[in-house]
Amino acid sequence: MRVEISIVYGIIFSNYLIGSLPFGLIFSKTLRGIDPRSGGSGNIGATNVWRVVGKKEGLITVLCDLLKGIPLLGVAQSLGLDDRVLYLVALAAIIGHIFSIFLKFRGGKGVATSLGVLLILSPKLVFVAFIFWAGSVYLSKISSVGAITAFGLLPFLAFLLRPERDFIIFVSTISALVLLRHGGNIQRLIHGNEKGFQTLRK
Repeated sequence: MRVEISIVYGIIFSNYLIGSLPFGLIFSKTLRGIDPRSGGSGNIGATNVWRVVGKKEGLITVLCDLLKGIPLLGVAQSLGLDDRVLYLVALAAIIGHIFSIFLKFRGGKGVATSLGVLLILSPKLVFVAFIFWAGSVYLSKISSVGAITAFGLLPFLAFLLRPERDFIIFVSTISALVLLRHGGNIQRLIHGNEKGFQTLRK
């Protein structure tokens, strides 16, 4: 089925806007009147929302961030768009989350949104990456260690599980974005002052 290029651009841009929705900030301010950027790591991601605001708000945030890139990716798939376009649609949501137009191009770290779109594009890859994430978090008791480990390994896992050039480039781009956003966490880990789960609100 032939799809007008304007529709393709519209889907990509719309997914960027959806990805830009700062759910962590929205739920924290609405439910508790707290800005999650006021403490912890200072971002709107689920872990920081959990740490600064509370468990319920953190869980709602991670669920919404996980799902935000999926609906329009499903639309793109139903239109029969090729893989390269699907990767652009998925990437748009992740970039929106990290560089939100609603927050002066600042945002979260992209972990949940990346995993959400990858669940649609390659569930097996997410399953294997989750094992590394869970093992790292279990051993370290630090959320960021799990994300850094899983996304650091993601390109290599993609090469082993789905050795397609465009897919590996897509996954490598996601990994680079997420790891760059974890630069502060990496510095804190090096200096031994990264916060673990003991600092999370109950």
